[in-house]
This record gives sequence, C-alpha cells and structure tokens, in this order.
Amino acid sequence: MRIADRIADRTKSGFAALLMMGAAQFAFAQVPRTIDADPALVARGHQLAVAADCMACHTAVNGGKPFAGGYGIASPMGTIYSSNITPSKKAGIGSYTEAQFARALREGVRADGAHLYPAMPYTSYTGLSDDDVHALYAYFMHGVAPVDESAPQTKLPFPFGVRASMALWNTLYLRERRFEPDPNHDAQWNHGAYLANVLAHCSACHTPRNFMMAEDAKQDLGGAQLGPWYAPNITSDAVSGIGAWSDAELVSYLKTGRAPGKNQAAGPMAEAVQNSLQYLSDDDLAAIVVYLRGTKPIRDARETKPAFAHGASASVETGLRGMQPSNANGTLSTGAALFSGYCASCHRVDGTGSPSQAYPSLSANTATGSLNPSNLIAAMLYGVDREAGGQHVLMPNFGEDSYVQPLGDDQIASIANYVLAQYGNADVHVSVEDVVEARNGGPRPLLARLQPVMVPGIIVAALLVIGLVVAFVRRARRRALASVATIKTEKV
Repeated sequence: MRIADRIADRTKSGFAALLMMGAAQFAFAQVPRTIDADPALVARGHQLAVAADCMACHTAVNGGKPFAGGYGIASPMGTIYSSNITPSKKAGIGSYTEAQFARALREGVRADGAHLYPAMPYTSYTGLSDDDVHALYAYFMHGVAPVDESAPQTKLPFPFGVRASMALWNTLYLRERRFEPDPNHDAQWNHGAYLANVLAHCSACHTPRNFMMAEDAKQDLGGAQLGPWYAPNITSDAVSGIGAWSDAELVSYLKTGRAPGKNQAAGPMAEAVQNSLQYLSDDDLAAIVVYLRGTKPIRDARETKPAFAHGASASVETGLRGMQPSNANGTLSTGAALFSGYCASCHRVDGTGSPSQAYPSLSANTATGSLNPSNLIAAMLYGVDREAGGQHVLMPNFGEDSYVQPLGDDQIASIANYVLAQYGNADVHVSVEDVVEARNGGPRPLLARLQPVMVPGIIVAALLVIGLVVAFVRRARRRALASVATIKTEKV
C-alpha cells in the first residue's frame, strides 16, 4: 500500500483530528478550491505536506502567511530565504506544471531553470513516489490560499551565490532515485523508512556533512551540528544513539517533544514536533521507531554510557541564601548564584524540575549529559518554545533579545558549567568562546571559513593559469624558431 494511502486510511489519526479542529494554518474550509479539485486527493496531499513539514520552512515567523515563504534559514553560507509555494501565479508556484513541481521537489530545479539550495531537502524528497508528488501538487494548487507577495531574495556571498554551481554539486551528491521497499524488511519497517528518509527528511539535520556540505552517508543519522544547536545521534546504538530508549519514550518524544528522563525538543526539533510529527498517527510513529531501531549503530568511542545516564539531583541553595547580605548583587557572580537567581524557580534548587516535567530535570537529560554542550548553551541563549498536544512549553531566552534580563557570555558559561558539574557530564566544560560562537550562529564549517579568501584565491589561480599558458606558448614558439633555424643551417 502506498504511504499516502496508509496515512489517508487512518481517520482517527492526528491528521484527522487536526482537520476536525479546523486549525487556521491548515484548514481547508478557509481556502477556495477550484471545481475540478478532487477533495480526497487534496486531503491526501495535505497530509503528506504535514508529514514533510513544509509549513515550518515556508512560513515566516511572527505572523507570516501559510506557505508564503520568507522564513530565514541560517545556513553556514548565509541566510537562505524560503520561497513562496502558494498557488499565486504572480509570486508563487501557480504557473508550475506538475512536471516542473516534481522537478523542484526531486531535483532542486525551479520552473525557470534556476537551482535551489539543498536547504530545501530535495536530496530526501527525490525518493517521493509519482502518486505522492501528484497528491502534493493537487494540495498546493487547490488546497492552499494564494499569496501575491514575493519572498525576500536569497543573496549569498560569492561564490555560494552562483546558483548554477549547484548543477555540479547535484552531479556529485544528488542520488536521484525513488524509494523502493527493502524486501529484507517487513511493511512496517519500510513504512518507517519512507517516513524517516523521504518525507520527514531526518538525515538533513541528523547526518554530518562533508567539506562540500553534502550528507556523509557513512555517518547516516550519527549526529550533526545545526547552527548553534546539535541534532543528536539517532542511530540504534545503545550508548551514543537511541538504542537504550524504550519504544514508548521514543513515540512520546516524537509526538509531544519530551520524554521524561531522556530529552526534550528545542530549536529546529521543536519546530518539527510542533508543525509535523505531533500530527502523525501512532502507527506512523511506531513505524519510524521500528526503522530507527534497525539502523546501523554509530558509536562515539569517547562515550561509555548514554548521555541521559549522567548526573544526579543536588542543591547548594542553603549555602547561598543570606550569606552576603551587604553585597547581594555580588553573590550573582558564580555559576551557583546565577543558577539560583535565574534557573531554580523553574528547574528547582536541586535541578529535579517541575512535577509534570514541563520544566525538565537537569539530570538524566541528554542536553546536560552530552559530550556536545551546544543544546545546553542554545537553550539559554534562544529559549524553548513549542506547542504540542494542546500544551505550550516555554522557556524564556537569556540572549540579546530576551524579554527578561539578558545574560552576558561569561554568565551563560558560568551557569552551563555549574549545571554540567552538578547535574550532567562533569567532564564537559563550556568556555566563553563557546558561548560567543553559539550567539553568532554556531560553528562555521571549513568551506564557509574559506569564503573570504576564495575571490583572491580564484584571481591568483586564474593569473597562474594565464601565466602558465603564456609560458607554454612562448616555450613552444622558441622551440619552433629553434627548429626552423636548425633546418636552415642544415640546408646551408
């Protein structure tokens, strides 16, 4: 059975519930449809679009219109703005034929022939079946309201701004092929593989990238830096991956964004849960779990136990209160004092979190037990904001745009190191430089760091080539003249 048919048949799924609730951002009733649109096909396309999380990237924050684009994706090469994919013929994809729509999805090439950047996960969507592309086309043409407003243009620095260069990148790294069920696995595993690898494009975030920013297939789902956030290892390994999680914990995490005693979704993963994963049926989520459990395990040799197995509850509160009444402000100079002032009211003085774990425990937590402290730092700088299952989880950020008092880089580092020492992996240390890097968007890959010298490098290389050509021509000319002179001498 096709994946879309599987989804469509589950009338009691989260998708059906969503439609009945009439959520504004997805509701069909508010969107005019042409008479020739097949309602069942449009509905199936809508369900696929939710599973593919199209809304997250193609809707601008702070009141952007659904699918009108303008969401700024902070890539290491610069900000990439998502395009308008409403059926507007003026600013969107309303003039696209189905073949052009399919080419954009699977090959990353727009109707005008320009190349898309792989921030649009066409390297995953290339696996979409013809039937699913057809359903998606029906939805975007007949189930989405047209918006006649153009999205901001992406302007990356040279040479990344040369879209034509993506043709070579695609030749090297795009494996254009449709998903084919693996006969060595059952239907549930294959269903999960299609959801995880194609529609939900998990590898786009969880797989590290090589020098040319293509996914490293040898480290598939092995964990990757995503700007200031870290998308963890989700392979079947029991130490570095999700092998020690129960099925119920994995399903809970995908559906609600949290699994008490393990992890809570923030950053890009919170967006995936909020806009997509929470609406998948339990059968869909169970299939993803089955697939992940069957992935090749990838182990970090430095890890001896799972990240969630670090730490224990502890409190130093009694040593802080009232000890320096004449210098109250000065008490907030240590990690312990800063934690008490800014964090303990939600996470409790002993780090155990709230009873419901809406404010999670700081021990038995992958954000504090991981060898990579990026998510701990980013949570403080950027906060946590997600809505799932009718519950809104909000942690205020303490970065520059904080509506509470912003914290400095040294203060963030002090809190992080206190939390790591008290509740998490005490072997990990956060420096002020780590915080500065996260505040500036996260580690920059080598290719991005080389960008400032690329133009002079290209000029120097071009001059060297020209010089070599000139030298070769001169040498050939001298040889020719010498040869003529020898012939003349011999004749004489």
